[in-house]
Amino acid sequence: MAAGPAPLCWRPREQMPHLSKMERVVLSMQDPDQGVKMRNQRLLITVIPHAVTGNDIMEWLIRKYCISEEEALHLSALLLRHGYLYPLQDPGSLVLRPDETLYRFQPGVPNMLEQGPERGSSTARRVPMNTDFYKWEIECCRKALGRTRVKSSVSLEAYLKFSSQHRPHDPIMSGCLPSNPWITDDDTYWAMNASSVAVPTKLRVERWGFSFQELLEDPVGRAHFMDFLRKEFSGEMPHPPPAPFQAPVREVGDPPSRFQTALATAQGGPDLVPGPPAENLSFWEACEELRHGGQAQVPGLVDAVYQQFLAPGAARWVNIDSQTMEWTLEGLSQPHRYMLDAAQLHIYMLMKKDSYPRFLKSDMYKALLAEAVIPPETKRRVFPFMRKPWHSSSSPALLPATAPGGPGGEGGEA
Repeated sequence: MAAGPAPLCWRPREQMPHLSKMERVVLSMQDPDQGVKMRNQRLLITVIPHAVTGNDIMEWLIRKYCISEEEALHLSALLLRHGYLYPLQDPGSLVLRPDETLYRFQPGVPNMLEQGPERGSSTARRVPMNTDFYKWEIECCRKALGRTRVKSSVSLEAYLKFSSQHRPHDPIMSGCLPSNPWITDDDTYWAMNASSVAVPTKLRVERWGFSFQELLEDPVGRAHFMDFLRKEFSGEMPHPPPAPFQAPVREVGDPPSRFQTALATAQGGPDLVPGPPAENLSFWEACEELRHGGQAQVPGLVDAVYQQFLAPGAARWVNIDSQTMEWTLEGLSQPHRYMLDAAQLHIYMLMKKDSYPRFLKSDMYKALLAEAVIPPETKRRVFPFMRKPWHSSSSPALLPATAPGGPGGEGGEA
């Protein structure tokens, strides 16, 4: 069905040429050196800043553009009608008074600024109420009825669930356990929540279950997730850690035929057996290192990731679809830090939908929750940040005055 003409209010408006000219005039009038003189004016009991008088506007237009008084009066009236000038004393008047009447510059109302006060009632631009117009309206209403909307009750329920879930993890609402290191001399809170600890806190382990992103952003959680993937692949037996990720130097004279061969293999070559699930997480970490690493190391990192994870017959090969592989191989000719984003997102969604739910249901995660450290609970207050410092001293202004016969007084030493 061909779409009919849209109403005027639905069309993207383009600024008229005469409005651009008016804006240039207004900008010249506001110039601090050569524009209209603006000063604070008192209106009854109110002081109006940056106000101008009608007489000053008329004189500036006549002097600037060398026009007559009638032409200046007509131009100032156009500025008023299009909303660039606002009459402070008589807002309903659209005729400039060449006297001490006060005005202020303003951007104007959008409709007034873009169309002018008379264009809205013009019959030349009205949309004809014909069959095409009503067909277009019916189609718009049908699309609006089919649009998916979320009820306010469902949204509020999601907000309440989020708030109740994150409340124990908010230091302002629930306090810092065992103590607040910002107002005390005890730094146990920082030591227990360091980036690498032997036994994490219970609140920290609980946050890993909020989302997969929370798990990956925590180095301790990511290490336990890697351990889970290795044990799961090896049948609950400890698996030796793979070799650390190394970025070899990219060879200058690499022939382009290697990439063409890899592309042909990815599109229609022999099937490759995917490696252990731990390689997916290693590939994600290598992509993060590429994205946040130095610019000089980008070519070497790209080549290292390709050789270890994506090349045919790679030792730590990961399974991605052919379309993503094609996009990745096309970027090898001009490597940059974001060329592996599509492949990283593919592996991320694969782990989120497959490995992450199994990790949350595993005995390993349940054991981490049971063995997690619970800091000793201190006395709770309504607002934890209102606690007084432990080490406080009296103000010198509140100390009792020294007796006349005491040390330092007129009586001298005893």
